[in-house]
Formats: sequence, C-alpha cells, structure tokens
Amino acid sequence: MRAEDILPDGLNEVQLDGVTIRKGSVGAFLANARILAAPASTAEERDDARLDIIEALPALRALGLFDLLEVRDPALRALVDAH
Repeated sequence: MRAEDILPDGLNEVQLDGVTIRKGSVGAFLANARILAAPASTAEERDDARLDIIEALPALRALGLFDLLEVRDPALRALVDAH
C-alpha cells in the first residue's frame, strides 16, 4: 500500500473512527519526539512539543500506530501512556 492509497493527493485529512487525521500527523509526532529527546532543546520547545504530541494522540491511536510500534524512549512512552 502506498501513501496515496490512504490519503490521495489533494486531500489533507481523513476521518477514521470519528477522529480527524491530518496528513503529516505521524511525521509531526516524530519531529516532536526528536525535540523532546534533543539535549539542546529549550524548555519552551519541549513544552510546545509535549502539547503537540498530546493533541495528536487521538489521531495516532485511530491509525493504530501504538498497536504496532512501541515508543522506546521512557519519558516519551510515559507521556503517551498518561494521555
């Protein structure tokens, strides 16, 4: 299956189980996870990344991301599990 089979060109979001999933949700999660893990990230950057991750969790769960992949970073895993 290719990305365009799930979200064709020209569409920016899809509804799955009543949850809106935007194109880029998984990529944004990964980018925010990198910010949390980077020693050079500021406290403000980390706070913003945490909020963005929490906001994205319903979409990521609707995709089944955490049913197939395990978050290895303990702090990120705790954040995901807490919300």
